[in-house]
Amino acid sequence: SLAPHRDYLTVVSHTDIALATAQTEAEAGADHTRSSAAFLTSAHAKMTEGADIYNAISMDQIYAQAAGQDTLMPSIQLCIEDVGSLTGACGYGYSCVYANTISWSSPTTPLPMERDPRVAFERLFGDGATPEQRRARRHANASILDGIVDKIDDLKLALGTTDRARLSDYLEDVREIERRIQQVETTNSETVIRDIPAAPVGVPDSWSEHVRLMFDLQVLAFMTEMTRVSTFKMGRDVSSRVYDEAGITTPFHSLSHHGNRPDQLAEFAKLNAFHVDQVEYFIRRLRETPDGDGNLLDHSLVLYGSPMGDGSVHNHLRVPLFFAGHANGQFKGNHHLLCPEGTPMANALLTVLHRLGLDTGAVGDSTGELDL
Repeated sequence: SLAPHRDYLTVVSHTDIALATAQTEAEAGADHTRSSAAFLTSAHAKMTEGADIYNAISMDQIYAQAAGQDTLMPSIQLCIEDVGSLTGACGYGYSCVYANTISWSSPTTPLPMERDPRVAFERLFGDGATPEQRRARRHANASILDGIVDKIDDLKLALGTTDRARLSDYLEDVREIERRIQQVETTNSETVIRDIPAAPVGVPDSWSEHVRLMFDLQVLAFMTEMTRVSTFKMGRDVSSRVYDEAGITTPFHSLSHHGNRPDQLAEFAKLNAFHVDQVEYFIRRLRETPDGDGNLLDHSLVLYGSPMGDGSVHNHLRVPLFFAGHANGQFKGNHHLLCPEGTPMANALLTVLHRLGLDTGAVGDSTGELDL
């Protein structure tokens, strides 16, 4: 439940992503592909199965290009399901690239999303070792921190009591995530038949464990300012995944086509609540992490939503959207904004960028700011 974080929440209702909708008869049927492309761009992706893709820069990258250039990584892009490559055709005349990422650094430059916690961990905390050295370390169940023990000890001697404690907490968090990844790799290596047969060895079969590993990596990245921007695609359009750990037996995409049948709606609501519970974990971790004169949630903003308003009929109206965090006092929380019918979701994206200090003229089909 998000209730414990009410004072950090800003809920926005009745906004649309109209440009995810087919604009011509030829484009009909590709709503799932256009959805991901439009989520953070509020743009209408060009219909093509070739290399001449065209969308728009996404709002996360607008911010990353302005505020992320002095961090180790301007942004990170993560996902849970196998989104495949950034090439190929995915039906109805659209390239797979539109469905396989939500981050675009330019209208023609989609950013790939990383699914494997091990790869994401090495990218954030890697020591520059070769692939062979990293494999040997994993097989020996060794830690990425083992090679810098002496440097850590020297650094602790130079720090005051408070900073020394914070460093110890940070290193323990890094090691704990590493241990969890190692446990997943060990379990998957010893399992004859996996729930997700084609997944890399570092990807947990448990959806919630996978999600929480990725969230914890993002918390550590923010804590150390390795990056200030992350995007996380928690599912893939047309996914056939079954969330048995939530007590759901129907594949996700099939369940989204509920046809307003009460039993299907109840099960779909249960699944959505399960998804939001994982987001609550991220919000809680940010809130529990000290940062300056407050916590990470005081100084951050989390956007959660979907480009589908009603998956049963593939519309993009009244899409779900909420924000969590105070963004250094820019969002007060405990607020629900009910927008007039026809309000572009792009207005919310534009408002966020302005509150974060950017002088962005427009985002997609935005028409102005919202009272957030």
